[in-house]
Amino acid sequence: MVVRFVPNGRDHDRYGISTGRRLGGAVRRNRVRRRLREILRHVPNGTGHGWDILIVVRPAAVDATYGELRAALERLLRSVRGSVTAPS
Repeated sequence: MVVRFVPNGRDHDRYGISTGRRLGGAVRRNRVRRRLREILRHVPNGTGHGWDILIVVRPAAVDATYGELRAALERLLRSVRGSVTAPS
């Protein structure tokens, strides 16, 4: 997975999930999106500074377990939190 982020001028984070056709058919892409949305539901308020965060899913995520996806996404979001400051 790859994470991209830009300030959105709000007081909360917004998330987008991009799953391309390289992942497989609609069933496989939707399964990955459902898992990621569930993981994001349990993540604290992200950076808390108002960012639009795009999660670009790579093909390896299709075969990953829920635990592996959760660990990878939490690691990526921690790196985002560590590298962003409040937008001006």
